[in-house]
Amino acid sequence: MTFSYQNTSLPVKEIIPEVLQKLSHQNTLILKAPPGAGKSTLLPLALLEEEWLGNQKILMLEPRRLAAKSIAERMSDMLGEKVGNTVGYRVRFDTKVSENTKIEVVTEGILTRMIHHDNTLENIGLVIFDEFHERSIHADVAMALSREVQKVIREDLRILVMSATMDMPQLSSMLNHAPILESKGKMFPVDVNYVGDIDRYLIPELTAKTVIDASKKHEGDILCFLPGQGEIKKCEEILRGALKGFMIHPLYGQLPFHIQQKAIFPNKEGKRKVVLATNIAETSLTIEGIKIVVDSGFTRTQVFDANSGLSKLITEQISEDAADQRKGRAGRLSEGVCYRLWSSSTHHKLDKERTPEIEKADLTALALDMAEWGITSPTSLDWVTPPPNGHFLQAVETLEQLEALEEGKLTEHGKEVHQLPCHPRIAHMLLYGQENDLLGLACDLAAILDERDPLPREAGIDINLRIEALRRYRRDDGKNKRFTNIDKVANQYRKLFDAPIDNSSVDDFETGVLLAHAYPERIACSKPGNNAQFQLANGKIAMAGHKDDLAYEQWLAVAHIDARENMGKIFMASPLDPKDLATMVKEKEVIEWDTEDGGLIASKDLRIGNIVLKSTPIQSVSEEAKLNAITDAIKKEGERLLDFNEEVQQWQARVSCLRKWNPKEGWPDCSTSHLLLNNKKWLSPYLTDVKKPQDLKKLNLMDILHHSLPWEQQEELEQLTPTRIKVPSGSNIKVKYLSNGDAPILSVRLQECFGLSETPSINKGKNKVLMHLLSPGFKPVQITSDLHSFWNNTYYEVKKELKRRYPKHAWPDEPWEEEAVRGVKRKKKD
Repeated sequence: MTFSYQNTSLPVKEIIPEVLQKLSHQNTLILKAPPGAGKSTLLPLALLEEEWLGNQKILMLEPRRLAAKSIAERMSDMLGEKVGNTVGYRVRFDTKVSENTKIEVVTEGILTRMIHHDNTLENIGLVIFDEFHERSIHADVAMALSREVQKVIREDLRILVMSATMDMPQLSSMLNHAPILESKGKMFPVDVNYVGDIDRYLIPELTAKTVIDASKKHEGDILCFLPGQGEIKKCEEILRGALKGFMIHPLYGQLPFHIQQKAIFPNKEGKRKVVLATNIAETSLTIEGIKIVVDSGFTRTQVFDANSGLSKLITEQISEDAADQRKGRAGRLSEGVCYRLWSSSTHHKLDKERTPEIEKADLTALALDMAEWGITSPTSLDWVTPPPNGHFLQAVETLEQLEALEEGKLTEHGKEVHQLPCHPRIAHMLLYGQENDLLGLACDLAAILDERDPLPREAGIDINLRIEALRRYRRDDGKNKRFTNIDKVANQYRKLFDAPIDNSSVDDFETGVLLAHAYPERIACSKPGNNAQFQLANGKIAMAGHKDDLAYEQWLAVAHIDARENMGKIFMASPLDPKDLATMVKEKEVIEWDTEDGGLIASKDLRIGNIVLKSTPIQSVSEEAKLNAITDAIKKEGERLLDFNEEVQQWQARVSCLRKWNPKEGWPDCSTSHLLLNNKKWLSPYLTDVKKPQDLKKLNLMDILHHSLPWEQQEELEQLTPTRIKVPSGSNIKVKYLSNGDAPILSVRLQECFGLSETPSINKGKNKVLMHLLSPGFKPVQITSDLHSFWNNTYYEVKKELKRRYPKHAWPDEPWEEEAVRGVKRKKKD
């Protein structure tokens, strides 16, 4: 293999010598380069002959399978080779590498698994994190583990982070002040047009209209960004009827690779094309011929709710860096144009950067990875963005339900779960299927859960209909193409276990028990008297459509559900025989507070999670158990159980101000969230006689909180943050404190401040109040923290307006010498 990066025209070529020099002396480097600069293809090839690399490999991580495979093909083409020789790839269930491979392009989850199998990364000399600004959870986990390898075992391991839009100084500080290089690239100007804010429910229609208009005004191919597959299909339908002679190509992750490639490459017949893509097309991929971008401004993302243990799919506005990435697609090859389906004012309100996935994702797989490494707390690793503690604890609880963890330690079953290349839930289900002669069904079920629903929504929620259709597809020699990918994935799962194909008829209850093992907290029992409503084992309520065939089942095992505001919506489920749940039934002594039913409830229950099968009242309950039940309830719903009136809120704000103004003086955190979380410490002495919700409302929260402070701080609070300030008129005016530490507000009629030359201050004179000076009708006329300057400058302008509106009142020329008045002081007659 001979290759010279000097023979190319890619912009990143100019900075390659400096990259080589830095990496010969540094083990971590950050490179910022715009889309199209060549960082993903040219740079890895240029690093192959470096002395420090020796016989080791380069691993390059890509956020998506399509990008990984396309980039490997592009680099192989630059070398005049086939994929799998010098350059190969590894993605889930698809690998092309050989003993000659020196560069492996992998999706991010693959690296995590490689580190687990070889925690020294012995044959790897360089790990490249490409498009790191996308901040996928796999990239963050792989980064944390790679840095741990580098820090503890392999100081010689190089890490190169590449991004187009991230805040580089901030990233550098997170990576031990790694040096930053920047390639300016070669971006052509892109003319941006703001179409105006649109109704998100009309995204496909309004996007199609903009595409049609743009196609008439400009030459070149069009790349269109839409939130998801549903909007793409609707938009595609409209455009196929309106744009004759154009090739319309959808582009999203679930499409077969050969169809995705049609969207990427130019049309062989020279026809203009429109590519309708999700955010898969934001980075890495070069879609040739694009001169026009139409951006809907929305993306679809999964957000995990640690309270319910469920994820919901939301459509949300993109961040500013994503908008820049999308716009840049129009300026890679020549001058271009970008149509944004939002307003210029909305653009200025966009978040600067996208939220890292680790902050909003299900962390079950991450927690299992940590346990396999012997890490019980994620805080022991260096993270670019640490995982939220609540989400992590929820993940640990899930793994304990799946019998993969016990007291935070990996079980033997957990080790088996971790060995399988899938989500821990699916792995647990597959292993259960293997043990109970249900492996063929488990593999088909796992594939359907992995992929997008192959049946239309009107088919109903019964997942068994999908399994039956998959098996018909196999019997009919692949006539229904919607099942092609699902069958491939099912086949990969069967290969893991060397299991035969199962095309027999489906037993719904067998499907149900498999799902119950994958999602034990989603076992659901119908609610009496509420058609199509079900209580889940996690305590939440969900519903099926009233006309659905499964709406009147007594028990369901729920696979896909969307967490919504009041009630989840079931998208996929199976009937369940409760006899199959015997091993999941637990006896539990329950002493809890039920606000709706009027207070403390004590019982001995037979339960599946929160589903009560049988309950027997407990007559005698210890005082400690009662106290724990009440304080636990206050943690969750204390804002409505306790009387946080205005006086209490102002007390909290005063303490919060002193905590911010005087950080070394030990003022406590009195935010509502902190008080509720720690309520047992300060509230428990007052709970001994509490039996019902009304008793909690009667508690004098103001007195209780005030006396929770040490006596010295009680005295200081009154001195440093008085609730009222006396003004020259003799009135004691209430001060409004703000919990964020901003200047407290003193709203007072201007006439009551005559004779007051300086702004009143608090906190031993260190903080001035913000005066809201009011008219005689209590309307604001001026806001100032400098009363002296107001009298000398602004007052004379204000006076003109006040004399016009309140002619019967006196408005003196020298207010600092005038006597203050509470009511009306008539102006002197000439």
